[in-house]
Amino acid sequence: MSGNRCAIIGVGQTYYTTKRLDVSMAGLVREAALRALEDAGLTWKDIDAVVIGKAPDLFEGVMMPESYLADALGASGKPMMRVHTAGSVGGSTALVGASLIQGGVHDRVLVVAFEKQSESNATWALSTHLPFSASLVVGAGGYFAPHIREYIRRSGAPEHIGHLVAVKDRRNALKNPYAHLKIPGIDLKMVEATPMLWEPIRYLDTCPSSDGACAMVLSAENKTTDSTPAWVLGTAMRSEPISRADRDTVSPQAGKDCVADVYRQAGITDPRREIDVAEVYVPFSWYEPMWLENLGFAAEGEGWKLTESGATALDGDIPWNASGGVLSSNPIGASGLIRFAEAALQVRGMAGDHQVDGARRALGHAYGGGAQFFAMWMVGSDKP
Repeated sequence: MSGNRCAIIGVGQTYYTTKRLDVSMAGLVREAALRALEDAGLTWKDIDAVVIGKAPDLFEGVMMPESYLADALGASGKPMMRVHTAGSVGGSTALVGASLIQGGVHDRVLVVAFEKQSESNATWALSTHLPFSASLVVGAGGYFAPHIREYIRRSGAPEHIGHLVAVKDRRNALKNPYAHLKIPGIDLKMVEATPMLWEPIRYLDTCPSSDGACAMVLSAENKTTDSTPAWVLGTAMRSEPISRADRDTVSPQAGKDCVADVYRQAGITDPRREIDVAEVYVPFSWYEPMWLENLGFAAEGEGWKLTESGATALDGDIPWNASGGVLSSNPIGASGLIRFAEAALQVRGMAGDHQVDGARRALGHAYGGGAQFFAMWMVGSDKP
């Protein structure tokens, strides 16, 4: 990593749920920000700049919400930047904040991402309308289901693999006090009994629709107040056109290029052996084996075998989504930042009941759009 060292010294999350009727959008983001400041032992006056991210404005129908949220985030008279890269925006927000620290522009940056889906209609917002094309109103699941079917065709994965991920992540969520979906006693039979939404995706193979916000305080090395910070070891963003003749939607090149850059910066040559835990954007259960291959944890066509072996379970050799992941909490604009924040909590030893013992290096991952936008970082307990 070049430039100044960047540390995560504060993390704050709201409780994720279907509807937060008790707060406005301003109240929601302020709640997460105050918790991050408390964790860092700081106040609003200690923050130099704010970076805020969310998914498309159509989700809530509030255009440029960052303008109205400045007061709630203590940003009056301070630099404030809005980030938007579709579903990967939470991750991108963290990376923009980190770059401001690494480039010496600011010493302390508050990064915040949110979504209040109870005030939105995400399926409508995601559907292309006339005159551009006939709207199928299928939402994200309808778009990604063909990619999953192609993965199954290529790899020969048995049909229960996705259900294994759904069970694993929901069981992990029972250990996370902030998680939205908590389903005691969930098992394969329960998942298999739920309705088919978009073949092969069943109801419990999908992420929920959540209200929530997440925030982090990022700091330059000389302004770090925390005795156990998480250090940024590598960062990268990549994108690719959503439509081109040779595009591989099952394992996008942008994802491979993005993670390769992060591994290079962090000195990772064998991700399965050198990374202790990963928080990866898995909105539909089948994306775990698909991303295991895209991110270099398994060879092509072998990701589902890693899932089936239990390697990605909380007690496996490479736990994925110890927090319960996107399958358990999904305030879309914040979902990527939650992955990055949970990775930071793991290497700080502050993940509570879903802490992975001895975690020293963690990967945070987010993707968005038609699996065309990617944002990732590697964090560690040791200063780079």
